[in-house]
Amino acid sequence: MRRVVSISLGSSKRDHKVEAEFLGEKFLIERIGTDGDMNRAMQMIRELDGKVDAFGMGGIDLYLVAGNRRYLLREAKKIAASAKKTPIVDGSGLKNTLERRVIDYLQQELGWDLKGKRALVVAGVDRFGIAEALWYAGCKTTYGDLIFALGLPIPLHKLSTLRNLAYILLPFLSQLPFKYLYPTGEKQDTVDTKHEYYYRENDIIAGDFHFIRKYMPPELPGKVIITNTVTKEDLELLQERGVEVLVTTTPEMQGRSFGTNVLEGVLISLLGKRVDEVTPEDYSSLLDELQLKPRVVYLQEDTADKQQSNNKESVSC
Repeated sequence: MRRVVSISLGSSKRDHKVEAEFLGEKFLIERIGTDGDMNRAMQMIRELDGKVDAFGMGGIDLYLVAGNRRYLLREAKKIAASAKKTPIVDGSGLKNTLERRVIDYLQQELGWDLKGKRALVVAGVDRFGIAEALWYAGCKTTYGDLIFALGLPIPLHKLSTLRNLAYILLPFLSQLPFKYLYPTGEKQDTVDTKHEYYYRENDIIAGDFHFIRKYMPPELPGKVIITNTVTKEDLELLQERGVEVLVTTTPEMQGRSFGTNVLEGVLISLLGKRVDEVTPEDYSSLLDELQLKPRVVYLQEDTADKQQSNNKESVSC
């Protein structure tokens, strides 16, 4: 049995372990949170190095992406360097392949009409695949990178603005301690509703779930959430707040959706290549073979029956 372990800077309360099968290969998949302790994360990677088939790096990005450029985060590089034998991935390879395909799936397979819908991407440089896909789908898109990551009340409304600003800022921001850019450890469990205006004014909320949850208002009636890494408790929270539809870019595994870093760990194990040898085409071909589909959950009673159907009806979002 192959073993993929995600070592996360996130809360240990979200730890989980499942067995799954991909292309006839059995996998033991684990997520282990270190509550923001980077030294502990590096120690665990060193202890398991060479004993597992792949590592996922959770709660932190190794790369931030804008257009065709990617920027290596200084602190994440330290964590990745702890693995000398076992390949380690952060999910960025799938964010630019799998997550783009999710938007196509919603339009082509489920018949969702996204043109003209208002969409908030909480951090576009963390999810540039979705950031681009929603823009090209015709959404009236707001990119919240400056708002949610830097605390600056400046929404971005054009993909080109996001891209150009990222080219300017990311060489500097990638050198900062990651805790200044993203909630880790216990900070993932705190909620601040100061940005709730942007939730109210958009039909679709997309991006990293920890960012979404951290600033989530008490009520989100009729909203569509496109994200990943949700637990059963997260799903119940969204249902209580009135969210109509939850879409996770990674499939459900025994009641929860893991992060893209976990699924990329599975794929890198199946490919049997060095991380620096893998191309987007490799991932796309393997995704075609796996026939993975996003998880679509209709959370409210008046739309729950849609979850069981596979027709072309358009969702109200």
